[in-house]
Amino acid sequence: MRLLLVEDSDRLQELLGETLRQAGYGLDVVGTVAGMLESAATVSYDLLIVDLGLPDGDGLDAINALRTQGFVKPILIITARGSVHERISGLDSGADDYLPKPFNHGELLARVRALLRRPGDLSGPVLRVGSVMVDEAAAEAHSGGKLLDLRLSERRLLLVLMRRAGAVVAKASIESALSEQGRELSSNAVEALVSRTRKVLVESGADVSIETVRGVGYALKPMPK
Repeated sequence: MRLLLVEDSDRLQELLGETLRQAGYGLDVVGTVAGMLESAATVSYDLLIVDLGLPDGDGLDAINALRTQGFVKPILIITARGSVHERISGLDSGADDYLPKPFNHGELLARVRALLRRPGDLSGPVLRVGSVMVDEAAAEAHSGGKLLDLRLSERRLLLVLMRRAGAVVAKASIESALSEQGRELSSNAVEALVSRTRKVLVESGADVSIETVRGVGYALKPMPK
């Protein structure tokens, strides 16, 4: 596994680098937005760990730029910005997890392991997570080979969650992704879509479920075995 650490503090580069390398990860380290974008464009990383307060720009803008360019691998934010609003902004920008400073290095490694365990093939016209498959081209969703009775908006919701499987997707991010031109989706509408999609998954016997993270959003996760 090869990781990219984006951190401008020399001291944290040293400390976090030692922790990650001792855990067995290959690691590259950069300290700027420019270095992050260049590295991510030229090297196939399994995960990015990104500080937000960088000397040549905001890490949130850089994360959003990567996602816009099609970068699909997990991104973990590490930052001193720790309010709920700031966490939501980080998730909305495309991050998969958010770890406020200061943090225990053991927790950092646990977050990294969790993100690297994300299930499924999360790119391409056919997405698979556990027993669930969504074929964008055929406009169909299946679980264990059985067709799921999902409306278009519900399939779109499922796709949004599958692309970030295992991570929390902010409700505002879902609203934005599902809104049509000139028509914004309300918070209540998202809740209704989640409720029905969750019900269809349960009735189909799918091995994944949609979990609610109160005050933040939703996550598609494997069912406990």
